[in-house]
Amino acid sequence: MEQYIIPEGYKAPLSTYDQQRAIEFIKSEFQRNLRIQLHLKRVSAPLFVTTSSGLNDNLNGHETPVNFVVPELGERMEIVHSLAKWKRLALKRYDFYAGNGLYCDMNAIRPEETLDNLHSVYVDQWDWEKSITREERNVEMLKNTVRRIVTAICNTLDALKAEFPSITTELCRDVTFVTSQELEDRYGHLNLTGSEKETMFMKDTGAKTVFLMQIGGKLSNGKPHDGRAPDYDDWALNGDILFWNDILGRTFEISSMGIRVDAESMDRQLRLAGCDNRRELPFHKMVLNDELPLTMGGGIGQSRLCMLLIGNAHIGEVQASIWSDETYEAFAKAGVTLL
Repeated sequence: MEQYIIPEGYKAPLSTYDQQRAIEFIKSEFQRNLRIQLHLKRVSAPLFVTTSSGLNDNLNGHETPVNFVVPELGERMEIVHSLAKWKRLALKRYDFYAGNGLYCDMNAIRPEETLDNLHSVYVDQWDWEKSITREERNVEMLKNTVRRIVTAICNTLDALKAEFPSITTELCRDVTFVTSQELEDRYGHLNLTGSEKETMFMKDTGAKTVFLMQIGGKLSNGKPHDGRAPDYDDWALNGDILFWNDILGRTFEISSMGIRVDAESMDRQLRLAGCDNRRELPFHKMVLNDELPLTMGGGIGQSRLCMLLIGNAHIGEVQASIWSDETYEAFAKAGVTLL
């Protein structure tokens, strides 16, 4: 059942025409800011990959990718869920050296997504990946990169508000860092979901921008904070960038990112996740044999970012996707246009 909320008294901050102008402005401005902050070059990216390559991302491990057969090749293809593995292989193929990286537009279809104000069947994001050295595989490198991404987002907001003075969104440049185990230690007795813990932490501490670290491994309660595939992020060196969303009164994830697995961490995480069958896939063999560069990377939601910066209540205000008739009608009654 599709879920949504319409905040009391909510009115779209821009007309439908200006909304489209603002979306174009944000995408152009943020790409420039991100490229500068992280030393990235834009590349073209695939919409689909072969099933046999193991390059598609498994997300939480239970999502079924949209797939089809290309008769001419006799191969089954999968629409990508994200490009975490493909980007790492691309860095090797394009001969990117440490300190430089790539970014691309990623478009995905996730038909099993639970639809609500933040989630859509259609996913669009900037996927980025950067080559790093062995010495840079540490928490300080991760934190510094998070701060640079937050700077790119806040600089984009400043430019947007200069262009569209009616926008009143406020974001905080100061990042609070916390681990998933620290959230469990603080709120484990309340039997909350991971998202509920995040929201309560931001309410209790007053933090407006948070990087929640170490997602994927089991916590002291025997469960992970949230699902993460075992074969791209190193669970000890990853996390989510969260902003406080005043419109919805909750945390708002804008990016999932991290330092990627090396041979040791992939070996460990495949075993812990019960995914040893993946070891023989081409990509996984390359990581386990130290044949790929060490990297860090992530995805930054394009529609999510537009929604946050403009101050929209529903992701359907910034992307053309599909919603139930009930959702369209409810928002139309409230004077809100879903694309």
